[in-house]
Amino acid sequence: MTALRIIFMGTPEFAVPSLNILIRNNFNVVAVITAVDKPQGRGQKIGYSPVKECALNNSIPILQPTNLKDAEFIHQLKSLKADLQIVVAFRMLPEVVWNMPPLGTINLHASLLPHYRGAAPINWAIINGEKETGVTTFFLQHEIDTGEILFQEKEPIHAQDDAGTLYERLKIKGADLILRSTKAIGEGQFKTVSQPIGSDLKKAPKIFKEICEINWDRKSEAVRNFIRGLSPYPAAWSIINGRKYKIYLVKMVSDNKVSAAGEIQTDQKSFLLIKTKDGWVSILELQLMENEE
Repeated sequence: MTALRIIFMGTPEFAVPSLNILIRNNFNVVAVITAVDKPQGRGQKIGYSPVKECALNNSIPILQPTNLKDAEFIHQLKSLKADLQIVVAFRMLPEVVWNMPPLGTINLHASLLPHYRGAAPINWAIINGEKETGVTTFFLQHEIDTGEILFQEKEPIHAQDDAGTLYERLKIKGADLILRSTKAIGEGQFKTVSQPIGSDLKKAPKIFKEICEINWDRKSEAVRNFIRGLSPYPAAWSIINGRKYKIYLVKMVSDNKVSAAGEIQTDQKSFLLIKTKDGWVSILELQLMENEE
């Protein structure tokens, strides 16, 4: 396996198990490409990405380009003479980058493609009430998340899952799939499957803060799925008694009392209920949003 020269591209914690599993299995990762260092936290100290930390701990050369089309970066990339590039939670690559290695560039995506193409597949699968999702490896091509599929593994979505718990399981399952895919490519023992193109496919667009406001005029199950699909980050929010709160955890409550959606019941100490279209939800975990206009 060591003969295969690999460049790994990734930034967040989700990508670290995939890089680690390649290192543990003695693959020759000749370089890691990750995001530039950024100020982090209240102190705004310069911090490294989780992938950079992993690369440093394993003495792997690191590249942090601001522009993936920069001539100097392209020259550095070519000089590494990679056979294969592996992308896990990085950014869109220009063709000059993903088309460079002779064995291609593969990507790990946290859904069962072709469904949930896009930036937030874990969130949207839960928001939409799915009972199952998974991970997919595929070869990059021009259109995002549409390339030839290598392998897939399914993962159940449990009733108590939120985006955070599902993320933790999928990053481990994804690492196993990266290992399987890399071995298969190195041995030339794989067949790819084309993805269908259609308007009926479920999408996973990037989530912005504006769309995270809770619509209480929906059924309780849909409200609960929306909240857990955005928990712990970026978090669903609502204005309660004139103040803006992030809401992380709720449970559905049966009550036949006729009330308007969004109505609040609380004793200010032990319970907080909010009316939905067909019932009530009990707020179990929330946080005041500071410095919000």
